[in-house]
Amino acid sequence: MAPRVLISDALSPAAIAIFKARGVEVDFQPNVGKDEDKLAEIIGNFDGLAIRSATKVTAKILEKAAKLRVIGRAGIGVDNVDIPAATAKGVIVMNTPFGNSITTAEHAIALMFALARQISNADASTQAGKWEKNRFMGVEITGKVLGVIGCGNIGSLVADRAIGLHMHVIAYDPFLTPERALDLGVEKVELDALLARADIITLHAPMTPQTKNILSVENLAKSKKGVRIINCARGGLVDEAALRALLESGHVAGAAFDVFMNEPATENPLFGHPNVVCTPHLGASTSEAQENVALQVAEQMSDYLIRGAISNAVNFPSITAEEAPKLKPFIALAERLGSFAGQLVDSAIKKVTITYEGHVATLKTKALTASAIAGLLRPLLEGVNVVSAPAVAKERGVAIDEVTRAAEGDYESLITLSVETEAHERSVSGTVFHDGKPRIISINKIEVDALVAPTMIYVSNEDRPGFIGRFASILGNAKVNIATFALGRDREGGSAVALVEVDGVLLDTILAEVKTLPGVKEVKALAF
Repeated sequence: MAPRVLISDALSPAAIAIFKARGVEVDFQPNVGKDEDKLAEIIGNFDGLAIRSATKVTAKILEKAAKLRVIGRAGIGVDNVDIPAATAKGVIVMNTPFGNSITTAEHAIALMFALARQISNADASTQAGKWEKNRFMGVEITGKVLGVIGCGNIGSLVADRAIGLHMHVIAYDPFLTPERALDLGVEKVELDALLARADIITLHAPMTPQTKNILSVENLAKSKKGVRIINCARGGLVDEAALRALLESGHVAGAAFDVFMNEPATENPLFGHPNVVCTPHLGASTSEAQENVALQVAEQMSDYLIRGAISNAVNFPSITAEEAPKLKPFIALAERLGSFAGQLVDSAIKKVTITYEGHVATLKTKALTASAIAGLLRPLLEGVNVVSAPAVAKERGVAIDEVTRAAEGDYESLITLSVETEAHERSVSGTVFHDGKPRIISINKIEVDALVAPTMIYVSNEDRPGFIGRFASILGNAKVNIATFALGRDREGGSAVALVEVDGVLLDTILAEVKTLPGVKEVKALAF
């Protein structure tokens, strides 16, 4: 029997044609995605679900999805899909991460011109019958300094087009290597330098804990007087209220936003200011982009349903059904080792070395490496998955080495991830015991034995008496419960590390207090 796919959002007719040509039956119901009860009622009849942003694939829907094997998102964002629930159900979730990159980059350039020449205000004035030629004085783009925050796929496209406009492009991106910056023709700088020098700032970073409010009150105050700010990436990267205040004071000359903290944005601090241009999240809204992502998702889903091939999956690597049971626990381990390192990285990654020892070295290590790199990059790069991670790393000039060898220690299987950055080198090792749960057994060559938990605190400190008591008191006073506490040190009085599993949410104030303890070198909240 031919596999069946439900299309629950508006999708190009060309996608339907591809499904049918590949031997997949299609049921096109573009409005059913807006009705959770109706979708839950019918989803059990389908092997695949093709969606855009309107459909919310909740745990309730997945519970009813008895036959569902794959969800295909035409676009990059999969925040409308319950990924853990889909994974638990064994459903592959695919996206199309590169189908709308050019369109979004072009929209940023369009907003830059609109801002520089006051296009929207001049248009409204002229169509109102006025002729205020002297009112709308613009600025030239040529020769200006463009600061790009986030120089990945879209940011690099914007940089390329800006260079063609004879702008000088500077870029801040912790993952951008000097070699990649040279290839792009941009100058790699730190954030403070970008803020001080840029005439125009454009944001192309994902929304992560590290990038939220990257243009905060404090950072906006560091910006060059007369700066213009463009955001076509994600709402929440800029403190909108603070930006409004700087627009009012004249420190910021203008802003152009396509994305907002709360969407749909029916009201916003930026609305109504004469030097602000706003569009309703149109970054991907061109006929070409919509056609591209529709065609791509149809091809990917068809390849999986007919041939078993997996492309751009966000929750599973490209492996065969026979390999999956053996690889599954080590995939989880590799991803968590990468995530551990990724949450500690604060400068550009130059090289990653992954060493496989013992039994794990005989498995399909490419899938494990992809999982490790995805975990490493995901804290700062939205949309990275086990398929795209190696390509994204290569694009950014990150060298990846795999080493396999026979077991040399006490563990049947051992994975060690070493990350070399511009500032330092870190390593973390882990294994899987017979219970199938990933464990971290070494950090920077200091032995420690810790199960990986959803919320943890990592502390690096000098081995001094009294640290554990003071640390525990801070958590206790903050009503944070310690679930497990793993310690290690290289020698008496030397360097020590702690991995602590806690219950609940950690506040920045708690971490800041831990940081003040004598001998503490580094404190990080980790989420897995």
